[in-house]
Amino acid sequence: MSLLPVAPAPFRYDAGRPCLDLLATGHPAERLVTGEDVVGWCVGAGLLPARGPLPQPQAHWPAAVREVRGHLGLLVDASLAGRRAPLSLDRLNAAALAAPPVPQAARARDGRLVAALHSAPTLSALLSLLARDTLTLLTDPARAPLLRRCEGEGCPLVYLDTSRGQRRRWCSSETCGNRERVARHRRRTTQRSSPSGK
Repeated sequence: MSLLPVAPAPFRYDAGRPCLDLLATGHPAERLVTGEDVVGWCVGAGLLPARGPLPQPQAHWPAAVREVRGHLGLLVDASLAGRRAPLSLDRLNAAALAAPPVPQAARARDGRLVAALHSAPTLSALLSLLARDTLTLLTDPARAPLLRRCEGEGCPLVYLDTSRGQRRRWCSSETCGNRERVARHRRRTTQRSSPSGK
């Protein structure tokens, strides 16, 4: 039996919360380009069950989600710096007011219960999920102190550090972590080979 190569996932889900994973969709390049991208990201982030019913995406959805992502990023940055971001807070509070999708349970073919939705969610329902996740995280006295900015050079991403001892340094060990390890190795190699490194 031959295995087909698996294409790399277009999205990352390693920041610890959907709202923080959303920030990664804009770095290093924009990944929310089509309405299908928005729905695919929501399914991958666990905000929508793959069983659906899934919404019929519209062309204007990416711009709306990117706007909320911008306010989310400003509010998270302000929270990390001990500043206020009143406009972003107002925007996310307003988005949170919409009713989120109604979850239900459905039977799979093997008889297990699986997550489903009562009906296909609207854009405002999806934005409500994102806003609520952000506001819940930032107001959680146990979780908010675990927010960290990636120490990778030039990386703006933020993650939730739930590692043992809260010693995680990078948004992803496979990306920024690997780059830092390679850079450290090069520095050591250069120091050893230079005359002053004796």
